[in-house]
Amino acid sequence: MTSRALITGITGQDGSYLAELLLAKGYEVIGMVRRSSTVSFERIAHLQDRITFVPGDLLDEVSMINILSEHRPDEVYNLAAQSFVQTSFGQPVLTGEITGLGVTRILDAVRIVDPDIRFYQASSSEMFGKVLEVPQRESTPFYPRSPYGVAKVYGHWITVNYRESYGLHASSGILFNHESERRGLEFVTRKISHTAAKIKLGQAEELRLGNLDAQRDWGFAGDYVEAMWLMLQQERPGDFVVATGETHPVREFCALAFGHLGLDWEQYVVVDERFMRPAEVELLVGDSTRARGVLGWEPKTSFPDLVGRMVDADVALLSGGLEGIH
Repeated sequence: MTSRALITGITGQDGSYLAELLLAKGYEVIGMVRRSSTVSFERIAHLQDRITFVPGDLLDEVSMINILSEHRPDEVYNLAAQSFVQTSFGQPVLTGEITGLGVTRILDAVRIVDPDIRFYQASSSEMFGKVLEVPQRESTPFYPRSPYGVAKVYGHWITVNYRESYGLHASSGILFNHESERRGLEFVTRKISHTAAKIKLGQAEELRLGNLDAQRDWGFAGDYVEAMWLMLQQERPGDFVVATGETHPVREFCALAFGHLGLDWEQYVVVDERFMRPAEVELLVGDSTRARGVLGWEPKTSFPDLVGRMVDADVALLSGGLEGIH
């Protein structure tokens, strides 16, 4: 019998990689998209004819109930969010509605329609924020430093609450930063790879960035979606940190990206105060011992390989090739 999965946020980076993974495993994939003129299908254009798209909105619980009633998925992956940290400072209420309360609406729809549906919540390392221990693990207290991080903490705890209150198979993946050539241009990693490629091709002269000392635990998104799937295959639900366990400062990402193209990053990168966050997260590094032990998951892509992959894809994209997005 074919398994059926609903993915919210299917047009995003993680949604596209998860859809690929599930289709390869023989799933029927249903993708929820908002009724808006701004939805971009470029990340999943190569999969579009194999996915069933349904209109829905995390602001509207009735739409969630209708989708679950009509399509009867076995698994639901909630990847939809207002996911850009900087934007959350400018739109804190909307971020809370979508990234926080949206989780409640979809969990409640699962409870009402079919409590046997297995549910995955995309939690985030941004919940740790001003970190209280290094490295961060499942038991590390949360101290979010942005409206996005605060909303993700709410989404995380409401998932735990529904699991414990209603016996739902609801799991959260506390994913640390995960990147790819499908990352949006507003994210610092893609901004670096894309601008480095532009400079190499003579299409730009400098790259303006904020805090070069901010350190992150960066992995490849394609590796991380496998952990999401593995969580929903377990007999018991739970929460799992998904991370490489390595930390790298932004300046190292710059050095690798420009170095991959034979350029000296220090000649092109300019620190710009406008890109500093009101409250900065300094050091995120995850301890994924539990995911490795229980799920048998581990990252496959090294940090230099990730950076090289992103730079190569952006060079291809800017040279007129289409390799950039797939």
